[in-house]
Amino acid sequence: MDSFWLKFLDAFFIIFHSLFTLFNITGWVWKKTRKIHLITMIITLLSWTVAGIWYGLGYCFCTDWHWQIKTKLGEIPDTHSYIVYLIKETTGIKISETLADISTLIVFTICLILTILLNIKDFKKNDHTRSSTKS
Repeated sequence: MDSFWLKFLDAFFIIFHSLFTLFNITGWVWKKTRKIHLITMIITLLSWTVAGIWYGLGYCFCTDWHWQIKTKLGEIPDTHSYIVYLIKETTGIKISETLADISTLIVFTICLILTILLNIKDFKKNDHTRSSTKS
């Protein structure tokens, strides 16, 4: 693959992975995005756990593919964590991987609980609305 496409894919992964992460943090807020948010959270959870059985707990497809692109560009990432990488690239500050992993897990767990509870609430409200219109 030539360098143009590698650089394009590198930029794509920075944008896509950052937006995906931001959506995982905020997607539960808006009722219109809650169903897709639940799906992205489940995909993330499955990547971290089920794929993690073979590749290590916390495995992320996006990070793995992005790091493969960066390696082909001659930029070998010095961390396994996309969050550590992103913070270092945007602020110049290198935080510890342990801090990033624990913070990520806490924020993810809170967002997962919120999206599950709000999706259940929305489902019950919609189900109640459908039931009352049939009467």
